[in-house]
Amino acid sequence: MVIDRAGYRLNVGIVLVNESDRVFLGRRSGHDAWQFPQGGLAAGESALQAMFRELHEEVGLEKGDVEVIGSTKRWLKYRLPKQYLRHGSDPLVIGQKQKWYLLKLVASEQKVKLDLSESPEFDSWRWVDFHEPEERVIFFKRQVYIQALKELEPLLKKARRTPYGIKRKRGNHRP
Repeated sequence: MVIDRAGYRLNVGIVLVNESDRVFLGRRSGHDAWQFPQGGLAAGESALQAMFRELHEEVGLEKGDVEVIGSTKRWLKYRLPKQYLRHGSDPLVIGQKQKWYLLKLVASEQKVKLDLSESPEFDSWRWVDFHEPEERVIFFKRQVYIQALKELEPLLKKARRTPYGIKRKRGNHRP
């Protein structure tokens, strides 16, 4: 787990879209809470590496099952409400700082597997309209979801207009 000096846990979020531009939304195991796949960076791991690891751990997809369309330019953050702080932890995590990735599923959705880890993050999932997660996510993550989707949506529209599918970005830009 990587935590910055301000107490934010570095994290990646994943917006996975299908061929109809609907997004993957998972129901957290044992809760009636829906969210995008996400997870923290391990020490020495890049955001892109963490994204592919989390994609596999939480959704069961491999690198070749998706196409990276893009990512947010900056890290987006949210603070945890006081009742969600773990006061006994050292260091104290006050929130999450997230890099968001937009991925297109290029494999069959049959490849989605939620049970690859000992304690799966999700027990159910569905495809929903692009902006629906903004309303379904827990209240303290809502503004980050709105910001991430607002920034990523034009990338999806641009990719849709690209002939022969999605072009990978080349050069110095790293998603």
